[in-house]
Amino acid sequence: MRNHNNKSQRSNPAVAAIASVALAAAIFTTGCGGDTVPAQTGTESTSVNATAAVSNVSETAADANEITTEESAATSSAVTASGSLPADTKKEDTAAAAETAASADNPAETAAKAETAKTQTAASSKKAKTYLSELTGEAISKSLIKQRPIAVMIDNDQTALPHYGLSEADVVYEMMNSTANNRITRLMALYKNWTSIKRIGSVRSTRPTNVMLASEWNALLCHDGGPYYNNQYFKYGWAEHISGIFGRINNGKAHEFTEYVLTGDVAKGARAKGYSTNYDKYRNTDKTHFNFGKVSFGKDAAPATKISLPFPHNQSKLIYNSGKYDYYEYGSLHKDAEDGKKTSFTNVILQDTEFSQLDKNGYLIYNCIGLGVGYYVNGGKCIPVTWAKAKETDITRYYDLSGKEITIAPGKTYIALVPSDVWSNLKFN
Repeated sequence: MRNHNNKSQRSNPAVAAIASVALAAAIFTTGCGGDTVPAQTGTESTSVNATAAVSNVSETAADANEITTEESAATSSAVTASGSLPADTKKEDTAAAAETAASADNPAETAAKAETAKTQTAASSKKAKTYLSELTGEAISKSLIKQRPIAVMIDNDQTALPHYGLSEADVVYEMMNSTANNRITRLMALYKNWTSIKRIGSVRSTRPTNVMLASEWNALLCHDGGPYYNNQYFKYGWAEHISGIFGRINNGKAHEFTEYVLTGDVAKGARAKGYSTNYDKYRNTDKTHFNFGKVSFGKDAAPATKISLPFPHNQSKLIYNSGKYDYYEYGSLHKDAEDGKKTSFTNVILQDTEFSQLDKNGYLIYNCIGLGVGYYVNGGKCIPVTWAKAKETDITRYYDLSGKEITIAPGKTYIALVPSDVWSNLKFN
């Protein structure tokens, strides 16, 4: 894996690669169904250019456009050169007219058809007002289509509990925040429709890894300070962030546990720094962060109904329940303080990721640029995957062992960056 302190490596597109099928097969000799998972082996020596690896995505989009064009051409060619419709079409119109005349004699049938037409019109109108979210693949208001998401740094110390707004996040990252304090983790929660949430937090500081991951989404990073190691990233235009301006709630706790993103805070902070709350020029041109669709696992899938993560401070677990994975920490089911809802995810992605400790205080950076191995978990099963991220702002892509980008189910997603030195302690079932 690469060292982020080497600037020449950070700008080197050759590191934008994924493991070959042979390499991936060698790494995953035992699958993901056992008590523990295999450790990561050398993944830098055998690789292919990521541009080629992700070309299937753009090819699929091109195919879709071609189909649309062909269908349009077929419709146009249905009109004869004289401007009239073909004979078959005329017959269909005549039959339809006869059916309409017949139904006029049956008021009940006419009313039923009118009700059906009304329902179809309403459904069509609703569809026209929504689009599929780039974060979840689920239908949301079309008024949000240009609004960029926010990425909020949330304290995960037990004192910070209960969390507010976490169950409403579209995507949640969890990763070790420091090698100190028993490797405590911190959460980064992404929200598309952030204006609808009254309170998120409590808010804490960010790390360089979070800056790079938030940039994948062109998200406004919301935090309260952090180590000076962040500064080498904040100088770039793609690293827009809002810090230290959020609301304070007197909750009886120490000052560092009282800051929350409240209604209006993000808009106010963005205005103060001259940021747009809509997507800007740094958004990835490929707007499909995940490849959403129907998940169909092959023979390499293994049971995964309980996942125990090697995060010793809070002992994170994900337990499969009624189609989703419920999040547990500190021995209890996680519930949102705002609405009492449990925090659950349709998709779980686990990344084996090396890290570099930056100083004796425990500050660190994950080597999240490059390539590695991991697991995709859905529906009580998991498959081994490879992951690749070419540069700071590029989207992290996930591939199956054939080198094809995986399809994930529409819904909320949990992503854990698991340190490579404890990857073998990750447990399923």
